Amino acid sequence: MKQERFYIIFFSTGIVLLLAFLCSLSVQAQSYGTTLGLRFGNNNLTRTIGLSMQHRIFKKATLEGIVQSDFSNNTTAHALIEQHHGFLTKRFNIYAGTGIALGSEESEVKDPMTKELVRTFGNATVGVDLILGIEFTLLHYNFSLDYKPNFNMVGREEWYRGQVGFSARSVLVTGAKQNKKRRKRARGRKKKQKTKDKEETPLFGDFFQKVFKKKN
Repeated sequence: MKQERFYIIFFSTGIVLLLAFLCSLSVQAQSYGTTLGLRFGNNNLTRTIGLSMQHRIFKKATLEGIVQSDFSNNTTAHALIEQHHGFLTKRFNIYAGTGIALGSEESEVKDPMTKELVRTFGNATVGVDLILGIEFTLLHYNFSLDYKPNFNMVGREEWYRGQVGFSARSVLVTGAKQNKKRRKRARGRKKKQKTKDKEETPLFGDFFQKVFKKKN
């Protein structure tokens, strides 16, 4: 058991270090702005199906929301922030991230005295997620394969539970369209600021008029 926990902690630390490494890179990543589609999850306890939505918030950073269920005893919601790194092309990415998870899940308890395995359901759980994956975008569709370990804080006996997921999403907003909107908003803000500065700048006539009034 101690050896198993050592490998889990070692693997999780590796994900965090990889995320930190990706944050330091400046290679452009992601050819999409917003995607929405299905995610299929699998672990040694259950199989789930759900929705996955991604939205790029910075040049290489994405928010992902996942809602998944096995339509029986496990239903969870996940909010993740992910750092992406383009590999060879911006359409092919590796990514890593972290987030929080909430849900209602099964829990297994092993009784060493009776050697019985007791399973309960309807447990309200709160946990922390890590995620490591690869994704490819082609013809307005995005496909990804990820590994998402979950560390339980409240509600479940197992403190760790991993999951492999495959997602197929439609690109709702392309990266080029999102960048165009951002540039347009930036130009609008600059224009408003220039107009404001111009209105606040006193004219020479106003300046001399104020000086003349003070002398009188």
